[in-house]
Formats: sequence, C-alpha cells, structure tokens
Amino acid sequence: MKITTLAPNQTELTTIEGTVILFSYQTPVAALLPSGRYVRTSERYSRTTTRHINKWLPDASVDVEEQPESYFRSLV
Repeated sequence: MKITTLAPNQTELTTIEGTVILFSYQTPVAALLPSGRYVRTSERYSRTTTRHINKWLPDASVDVEEQPESYFRSLV
C-alpha cells in the first residue's frame, strides 16, 4: 500500500490491487478502480468534502458511479 498526502485533509491510498482511494479527513469518499472506473460516495458530507471529491475526480465527461459508504469501507 502507498499513502500520498494531496493537500490538508486529503489523502490517497493506493492498494496492492491498484485501487486508488480518496480520503477526505479520515473518510474514504471516492475511488479509481483498477478497471479505470471512478466511484464516489452517495453519502452527503460537508461542502469541504464535496469540494475535495469534485477536485479529485476527472472532468464531467467521465462517468462516475455513486456507491454507499459501506462500499468504500470494503475497499480499505
């Protein structure tokens, strides 16, 4: 596993399988799967966390699937 600090309160965790998980504060909120598919949480958090997610995700032309919080906890 590899942990990368992106900015204050924003961290990426790359798993051995190649999944890249975005953490806002200490909560996993989005991921890039090895298949190249992006997923984001369906939970609603603070404006700051929403900004972290939107900044991390690629432009609007990429399809992003929403998943429940439990999905992201299972990735970790």
